[in-house]
Amino acid sequence: MSFDGRLLSGIGVLAAVVEAGSFVRAADTLGLTQSGVSRAIARLEQRIGIRLLHRTARAVSLTDEGRRFYDEVAPLLQGIESAATIAAGAGAEVRGRLRVNVDPPFGHYLLTPRLPEFLTRYPELSVDLFVRDHLGDFVGEGFDIAIRFGEPEPSGLTCRLLMRAKVLTCAAPDYVARNGKPEHPRELVDHDCLLIRDPTTGRPFGWELRRGEDIVPVAVRGRLMVNDSESLIASCLGGQGIAQPLDFMVRDKLADGRLVQLLPDWSDETFPAYLFHRAQGLPTAKLRAFIDFVTRIV
Repeated sequence: MSFDGRLLSGIGVLAAVVEAGSFVRAADTLGLTQSGVSRAIARLEQRIGIRLLHRTARAVSLTDEGRRFYDEVAPLLQGIESAATIAAGAGAEVRGRLRVNVDPPFGHYLLTPRLPEFLTRYPELSVDLFVRDHLGDFVGEGFDIAIRFGEPEPSGLTCRLLMRAKVLTCAAPDYVARNGKPEHPRELVDHDCLLIRDPTTGRPFGWELRRGEDIVPVAVRGRLMVNDSESLIASCLGGQGIAQPLDFMVRDKLADGRLVQLLPDWSDETFPAYLFHRAQGLPTAKLRAFIDFVTRIV
């Protein structure tokens, strides 16, 4: 069977359109005209006999048939690109654009304070950072990598555990002075607790405190529920109530006394964060560099 180079070229153009989200941005990336990109997609659709893209005035998106086709060929295309890069001796060249999707706590407290050193180290690389509370359409939105808290749902993405953050129970000193300090997890039901909304359910995350193998679920109550980590910390600092932040969010505030840790013997609960990316074979140099970086900073 003869190899059709035009088919591979068309798939490469399709990948650029999917990652860029429009013909215009894909054309800029590929060094082609917008009409050249449109013609390449039309030839590919004619070659394989299905409509791949919905076209609107503002954006393009994959059809159902296009999604199935792209999900099959994208890992193969990535593998070809990575293998060619390494074979050419350019595996260490970190360049281009990296689209990153991260959970707000990780983005605000761990990644963005350290990101300047990563960009300084790789001057030919640029980063598009999306800090938001949901993963969204990873492939359709053209992300290279995502970092999300919580247990992963089944998907076609490559997934690996990045970290386990400890869940601490904290309050401001003036709250403790006014309301006392709980001595056992069950006493939390008598306190005003700060709740944080689970974006997948709309309900507050449940509380449970752990000490070794002992687990105590607590049906906490509170008059304030927030949907982001910064509001949670600000409310806790203001003395509104008791909160359960992740440890890296409050290290400095515990160290300087702005917050105090409650029930320290019951702080064995952890919350996992996972890395997600599409590369099932050899990851690109820019992706390897970013994975190495975030692994070092956690």
